[in-house]
Amino acid sequence: MDTPSRARATRAEIIFTMTMLLLDVVMNVVAFLLAYRLRLLTEHQNVAPLSDYGGMLALQVVVMLAVFLMFRLYQRPRARSRLDEISAVWSAVTVGVLVTVALTTLLYKDQVDAPRLMVVYDWVLAGLLISLGRLIHQQLVRALRARGIGVARVLLIGTTEVGRMIQQKIIHSPALGYRVVGYVTHEENAPKAILGAPVLGRIEDIPRIITEQGVDEVIVAMPEASRREILDILSLCDAGKVSIRVFPDVFQIIAAELSIGALDGLPLLTIRDPAMRGWRLAVKRAMDIVVSALGLIFLSPMMLLTALLIKLDSPGPVFYYQERMGLDARPFWMIKYRSMRQDAEKDGPGWTRENDPRRTRLGAIIRRLSIDELPQLINVLLGDMSLVGPRPERPIYVEQFRRSIPRYMDRHREKAGITGWAQVNGLRGDTSIAERTKYDLWYIENWSLMLDIKILIRTVLKIFTDRQAY
Repeated sequence: MDTPSRARATRAEIIFTMTMLLLDVVMNVVAFLLAYRLRLLTEHQNVAPLSDYGGMLALQVVVMLAVFLMFRLYQRPRARSRLDEISAVWSAVTVGVLVTVALTTLLYKDQVDAPRLMVVYDWVLAGLLISLGRLIHQQLVRALRARGIGVARVLLIGTTEVGRMIQQKIIHSPALGYRVVGYVTHEENAPKAILGAPVLGRIEDIPRIITEQGVDEVIVAMPEASRREILDILSLCDAGKVSIRVFPDVFQIIAAELSIGALDGLPLLTIRDPAMRGWRLAVKRAMDIVVSALGLIFLSPMMLLTALLIKLDSPGPVFYYQERMGLDARPFWMIKYRSMRQDAEKDGPGWTRENDPRRTRLGAIIRRLSIDELPQLINVLLGDMSLVGPRPERPIYVEQFRRSIPRYMDRHREKAGITGWAQVNGLRGDTSIAERTKYDLWYIENWSLMLDIKILIRTVLKIFTDRQAY
């Protein structure tokens, strides 16, 4: 039994949570004190001494912690993105400040005032400082997990391709703090090991394996399993008191969340309610026009310089035009800067790959920084594409994928995009088309303007933080 490692992981998680809570308190206090200081600088007179605000400060700390607990901000998923973290923090801070002001007015109305300007200062500073503190804390925790501190031991149920995909993601993302201890198989002739992780037994052995291996989390990677099989597995896992996650197969049928409604008292299950229609579609198009136009204006010096460098670097045209399939599977000509040799497709079309030998010297740089994609702002302005959406494929590939991947053509219910939900989640270039399709369908059926903004911000961040070309 690997009890010591499980105990160490538990202690590490407790320390991570407590230090984050302490950091929130410190940043909250600092924000309040800075807000008071700013009030002194702007009003100069008729300002009560800081000691009079002690009750309000203590109240704010308690209220803010309570609101953060309600928002589940101390139960952080290991893979939560920075944008999700910041968004959740600002929502909680907003509620916390409002509740503090309301309670201060009720409890201390005869002792201290809560001036509006100071409240605004406090709100802005608390949001900024707590967000900053959490981002720093997140980076430190990820660095510690990458070094083996606070690592959760994971058992994968199912030796299918899905299990291998999950293990590869864990291997390539050590900062998540997972380690695969092994697999449980449901197949008769399963291999003895997969990517270095041993196959430890069969489904009926799950309780024993959980105990012996000190498993913290179980991931069921059997999307083809029946409901009865899944329930049996969950029942076996429950005996070990571990976290359980199930990789779903819902993308084969739907991508959006289920919702229950009624038709004059008759219950109905909604499996699809198009998110992009009516005024929402108009809002999305308006954002495309404004952002693409501004982008072409402000980026024009860099785009002209790039065009000149391409011309000097290698023989051939500056731009590369390629037929792609867009909205309703209609073809259009997508524009890119040429990043490959003129004869790159002399042997026929092929996927781009890491360190592609067909790239020019300059092409490697502009692909690394995604500068080759900038001319697609023209496609967006003309209406052929959107800023965010499923990446368009060439007709020859669309014809192949539509025959082998369920619901692949549903990607064409919306405009293609320069970037998309699949791309910001690492599915770009020579990656699984089936997986990309799942992400694209989820995006289409869960679209919102804030989701588009989030994807655009994450795209820019990935360009400067990923080692490989975004």
